[in-house]
Amino acid sequence: MFKKILVPVDPGEPAFAEQALAKAAQMARDYGSKIHLMAVCPEVQSFVASQLPDGWQEREFKETATVLEQIGSKLDVPEGTIDLMVRMGSVYHEVIEEATKSDCDLILMTSHKPGLSTYFIGSNAAHIVRHAPCSVLVLRSS
Repeated sequence: MFKKILVPVDPGEPAFAEQALAKAAQMARDYGSKIHLMAVCPEVQSFVASQLPDGWQEREFKETATVLEQIGSKLDVPEGTIDLMVRMGSVYHEVIEEATKSDCDLILMTSHKPGLSTYFIGSNAAHIVRHAPCSVLVLRSS
């Protein structure tokens, strides 16, 4: 089956990824897959960043890593199954780059139901599906 599963998580909305996390945990138990939890912090434009307090970016990374650790600790998987990554940039670009860099063979994620705005703008899930270097399983939220 799949050896390494990348599960992107929005740290501001971790409950949205529960379905993907449950499926990844099931695959880890059943097939010995490794789970690579990932969060992407949005890039802040330089003129905005200049107004933020010193060390804001490091604090954001630490807080995001803490959220991922909490999520990972709740998964019923064998010890050593989960690793974490926090990146900065646009979601779809960073997910694709991380899947390539970490040699993931599945990206497992949830997606909102498409609306009118996604037909004109496109969603992160749509970009990832089109450009991913590996298989992608997109679960619709219920």
